[in-house]
Amino acid sequence: MEKLDILVTGVGGQGVVLASDIIGETALAAGYDVKKTDTLGMAQRGGSVVSNVRIGPKVWSPMIKEGEAGLLLAFEKLEAARWSHFLCPDGIAIINDYEQPPLSVSLGQGKYPTDEEITAALKRRTDRIYLIDGNQKAQELGNVRTLNMLMLGCLSVFTPLEADIWKKSISQRMPEKLREINLTAFEKGRKEIENVRIG
Repeated sequence: MEKLDILVTGVGGQGVVLASDIIGETALAAGYDVKKTDTLGMAQRGGSVVSNVRIGPKVWSPMIKEGEAGLLLAFEKLEAARWSHFLCPDGIAIINDYEQPPLSVSLGQGKYPTDEEITAALKRRTDRIYLIDGNQKAQELGNVRTLNMLMLGCLSVFTPLEADIWKKSISQRMPEKLREINLTAFEKGRKEIENVRIG
């Protein structure tokens, strides 16, 4: 693999930073160089969170340039549209089918875009769009907080990093009582992604 730029985005409380940390740790364990940076905008109040993760034989900068992300992993639909311009042509967008309107919308200062508008924004960059009902699938496991590991399972299918290395990284990050359910969520994500492509 020459390089892989992954943009992970969502809102505060969804586990975006932990997910991007695990991506970086998995790539390091597989022998790649990694650079990473996080931006949190009022994250504790449900604000936008975005992580840049860059992987390759040698990486010099943590920042992904517009139009160069091979993978966009979005835990919330509006955030997917908001960051879609970072996708490279024919990049892959993996999106949780979940909406959390920002404060401005809640205060009546704007409207949340329709699914058609969000899809149109993404299709300006790529036709490789995967929409997954992540919150519902995580809830089926008994803990919606496993959403980030389920979404990582989806993402992992499109990387050269082996599943066993992903699982080891997840295991090292999770308390023992949460390890099994998060590994199950990761595996569920790997299976779910096969059935959800819309582009």
